Amino acid sequence: MQFKYPELLWAFFLLLIPIFIHFFQLRRFEKTPFTNVKLLQKVIAESRKSNTLKKWLLLFTRLSLFSVLILAFARPFLANTTALAEKETVVYLDNSFSMWARDVDGTLIHTAVQDLLKAIPPGKTFSLFTNSGEYKDVQAVDIHNDLLGISPTPKQLNLEEIELKAGTFFSKNESSIKNLIIISDFQNHMASKAFNSDNNLKKHLVKLSGTEEANISLDSCFITTSGTDNSDISILLSASPNIGRTPVSLFNNERLIAKTTALFENGKSQITFTIPANEMVLGKLEITDKGLPYDNHLYFNIDEKDKPKVLIIENSPSKFLQRIYTKDAFDLASFSLKNLNYRDLENQNLIILNGLQDIPNPMIPSLRSFITEGGSLVLIPSTNADIVSYNQLLAPLDMGIFSETINSETAITQIAFSHPLYDQVFEKKVDNFQYPKVNQYFKLKSPLPNILSYQNGDAFLAGNNGLYLYTAALDLENSNFQQSPLIVPTFYKMGINSLKPSPLYFELNGRAAMDISRNLAKDHILKVSKGDQEFIPQQRSLANKVSLTFYENPTEDGIYGITEDGVPLKHVSFNYPRTESELLFMDVEQINSASQQSSITTLFEALQNDDRITELWKWFVILALFFLFMEVLLIKYIK
Repeated sequence: MQFKYPELLWAFFLLLIPIFIHFFQLRRFEKTPFTNVKLLQKVIAESRKSNTLKKWLLLFTRLSLFSVLILAFARPFLANTTALAEKETVVYLDNSFSMWARDVDGTLIHTAVQDLLKAIPPGKTFSLFTNSGEYKDVQAVDIHNDLLGISPTPKQLNLEEIELKAGTFFSKNESSIKNLIIISDFQNHMASKAFNSDNNLKKHLVKLSGTEEANISLDSCFITTSGTDNSDISILLSASPNIGRTPVSLFNNERLIAKTTALFENGKSQITFTIPANEMVLGKLEITDKGLPYDNHLYFNIDEKDKPKVLIIENSPSKFLQRIYTKDAFDLASFSLKNLNYRDLENQNLIILNGLQDIPNPMIPSLRSFITEGGSLVLIPSTNADIVSYNQLLAPLDMGIFSETINSETAITQIAFSHPLYDQVFEKKVDNFQYPKVNQYFKLKSPLPNILSYQNGDAFLAGNNGLYLYTAALDLENSNFQQSPLIVPTFYKMGINSLKPSPLYFELNGRAAMDISRNLAKDHILKVSKGDQEFIPQQRSLANKVSLTFYENPTEDGIYGITEDGVPLKHVSFNYPRTESELLFMDVEQINSASQQSSITTLFEALQNDDRITELWKWFVILALFFLFMEVLLIKYIK
């Protein structure tokens, strides 16, 4: 038993006063003559015994009365050892997409919100955070409307991140009891390192489960074949094992253009739609299922392709480059040195220096500026190249230097299949084709990675990130590389990569970047919008393109338009990542450092029971009345 006002217990010393009065009270006796003295002595003796008993009973009753009154004023109560300790409560409410799974009363998230608002005691101060918002030191009434209007988010904190963020809401008071309540469905991707063994932090897990454990997801789409008239776009889907098929619809700007059925085998399916090759497509793939709603649609767009601008600088026209860079895919220009205008360099995406004996000194600053602005450069030396002139350009660009001339027939036998230049070019490693060869090459010392190498390990082609350097002339007198099957994909990918093609879509899970072939006027900016939403992305205006970077915006999936002063230029699509589509969940019972509860209501009831205080002062007041009543009876009936 504990007391709210224990200092009042000092009043027990006041009980000594009636005790002293009882033992030391002096009484006066008067003598009364009586004829029968013997009879009188007997009556006096009996009267004194009765009077002594009455006094002891009255003393006991009064002492008890005063004692229980003192205890009543000291406010006694019964409570657990932790009931009086200061408590801090932080709640994590998972509002990721998986919490929009259906349950009996609607969705997991809305059921959790309703239970939370009902379970939190009125007037209790707590802190709450979700994957996308936070509320510190609030009461339920303060955030009632915010919780009812909670929206889904693709963000998902793992257990370690939840604990770290919760730590920012708790005070540094080591004597307080800190309760962290985690409300989630606990998908597998939330798992991380085990909770820290912090004795002052009590973790309570409330795992919510939906009634529907089946889900179908539109995972991705990509172009498989691209022809002159039609293109094939493939779609990958995944589903729970007990699902056999589902219809899939393809819309172009809200107009249904195709529909098919996806058949699942081992939970996977791939379907293909054929779309016009030269038509702009604002695509939306759609399915209908009873599982999670966020992955039932997938946005993509196909705009008119920008043609990379390729400039070839050479002394005599090279037919092999003109056959690769055709007019339908590239904007090709070719000049000799004497007809070249250096101002035209900055407007290109790719510049190829082919077979020049030397590089004019006035052109070197223009080339360096072109590369600094994001342009791509390919150097193909001539057999009689002035390596000093070449090195004046190469060395400041960290492309290396030519050191010496090797005059011997050497085969090109090594291919760096993992190099970005050959990404998606080869289905498998090829080692049984006829190796091209050169009669003469320049030995290169360069930090650039080798793409194609000779049989002795020296570089034939080195480069990365838009800078490429051949070590040998490609004319037919020096090399048969023009007849090699490698020449087309090599130069083609150099041209295509000089202007980043817009992908079908981006995922809203981090940084995304794209290029637009546009020469912006001064003080002009590009804007991105969808409906009433509009924002300005991070952008870098270069001489030949505008590089856009998306990070914090947008936050909603869909197809967005890119405009300059209201004039439409391009489209860009965003989709939520599909990390939550697979309905696999953690076994929270394996988390030893946390307690598990079946519902939010039972958790808060348990916490309230731990904080419950049983007041006893009323019982002591009743007991005081009882002793008062006993005293009245003693005085009245005992003579």
